Amino acid sequence: MRIIIYPGSFNPITFGHMNIVERALGLFDKVVVAFGTATDKNPDVFLDERMELCRQALNQYGTRIEVEKFSGLLVDFVRAKNTKFILRGLRTLMDYEYEFQMLEMNRHLDPELEYVLLPTASKWSFVSSTRVREIAALGGDVSEFVHPVVAQFLAKHYRSPHTSN
Repeated sequence: MRIIIYPGSFNPITFGHMNIVERALGLFDKVVVAFGTATDKNPDVFLDERMELCRQALNQYGTRIEVEKFSGLLVDFVRAKNTKFILRGLRTLMDYEYEFQMLEMNRHLDPELEYVLLPTASKWSFVSSTRVREIAALGGDVSEFVHPVVAQFLAKHYRSPHTSN
């Protein structure tokens, strides 16, 4: 079975992320959407909720999708999943520069790794999780950019009185 790991924060998962997953399923038997604990992205904020939203948004793919979290080095997680493939989506040239640096660093740590870099479909190339959160926080409709369960969660989250916006 050919497995590929798609690491990220998915805060939240967008149609752009989902486009990458769907296309990767045309190349691999299974995609593991891996929620990493990047030190610069406050990974514990609503992690369980984000993972559940991801599961719900991708449930149409059944057992071909796994949603997991990991801590530590990505290369160690990839090895533990008995694969050597890492999936990353590209929206812009800036994404490519960042991903290339990460690719080279990780391949230095494990020369057996193979990266699959897929450009996001052009209709989603401008969508980022950060912008989606900003729009939702300001009361905007994000339903064009995320799965309905994600849009509903964000609307409820930013309407709730315990949030500080």
